[in-house]
Amino acid sequence: MSRRLTLEDPQRASDGSGGHVETWQALGEIWAEFQPLTGRSKVQGGAGLSLQRYRVTLRASPVGSASRPRPDQRFRDGARLFVIHAVAEADALGRYLTCFVQEEISA
Repeated sequence: MSRRLTLEDPQRASDGSGGHVETWQALGEIWAEFQPLTGRSKVQGGAGLSLQRYRVTLRASPVGSASRPRPDQRFRDGARLFVIHAVAEADALGRYLTCFVQEEISA
């Protein structure tokens, strides 16, 4: 595990006008390994966007633990953001987790 990431959880707060604002709260840091998967480019809102998928492997945490990643969360590595799409146990003994994430980069 050679890459330190911050696990972040979305938080909703009232914007005072009947809506909400989404902010991100850091839950802690983890060490992980990254393996690049597929990537593609697309145009969204008139701007180019590069989408890169990765397989992230990390030590497992018990189900229900705040340190166990969930698909509605994300990892942060400095200014880079990786949205978690799926989480699965990586081995039969449940020692490691595999997270499938996607990074969006404005082109």
